[in-house]
Amino acid sequence: MSAVPAVPPPVSAEAPAGPAPAGAVAAAGSTASLSLLLVPPRARTGWQLVPARVLAMCIVELQKLRHDRTELYTRAVQPALWLLIFGETFNRIHAIPTGSVPYLDFLAPGIIAQSAMFIAIFYGIQIIWERDAGVLTKLLVTPTPRFALVTGKAFAAGVKSVIQALVVIVFAAILGVGMTWNPLKLLGVVLVVVLGGAFFSCLSVTIAGIVLTRDRLMGIGQAITMPLFFSSSALYPVSIMPGWLQAVSKANPLSYQVDALRGLLLGSPAHLGTDIAVLALAAVLGISAASALLGRLAK
Repeated sequence: MSAVPAVPPPVSAEAPAGPAPAGAVAAAGSTASLSLLLVPPRARTGWQLVPARVLAMCIVELQKLRHDRTELYTRAVQPALWLLIFGETFNRIHAIPTGSVPYLDFLAPGIIAQSAMFIAIFYGIQIIWERDAGVLTKLLVTPTPRFALVTGKAFAAGVKSVIQALVVIVFAAILGVGMTWNPLKLLGVVLVVVLGGAFFSCLSVTIAGIVLTRDRLMGIGQAITMPLFFSSSALYPVSIMPGWLQAVSKANPLSYQVDALRGLLLGSPAHLGTDIAVLALAAVLGISAASALLGRLAK
């Protein structure tokens, strides 16, 4: 009788598969890594696009500050002189009534706002330089919306203003100005300074879009900075101003910035909600105006 060969038992389809060889796992991992290099990531669309472009422009502007910090050092000299000479002198003679608040304490928030304004008000000169170097034209042909370009640059100017304000705050603390160090209130100070810096930088870009040249912008910038400063509440209370100057002060965004900084840093009576709302509205209007004139600047 011939032997019948044994038939192997059928393998169930539901039997668990054995572990994959280590070489296969490594090959799959290298294939996945290679696909990430060959296939670009999915592009941001819709609401994700604008914040990403704004953040990218802000980072690009701040990287310039990392390579050249000279502007911060030179801009810190004038606020220091205002506090050290003007503030200390008027603090002794009591020429300006500030109630129970020493004049040097009253002045410090005004000088913080002034230093932030001065660093932002000439921001349009950098835009004109970028136009002359051909950088602005290259930026405008990218898919990035113009208001995203302007917003990124505006908030970069606001961050620069915050750095400048921190220098002035440290110097004021050395002089003995009684300020709060509450973290929440300091965050409020950062918000107020960023909004103010964003507005004044957009004001500068708007003027640059009108006058188109560095020399004209420099002249207009120098012509409006001191009137903006002296028509605000930075140096003296609004209550002692003439009636016409009080009306000008109420239309001056710098006054709302100073009022908010005094309320946050000194605990003085302030209208924080109104101040921040006015600064935010001014920043939005400034971004809109600068975006509309950016194309004219590039021609």
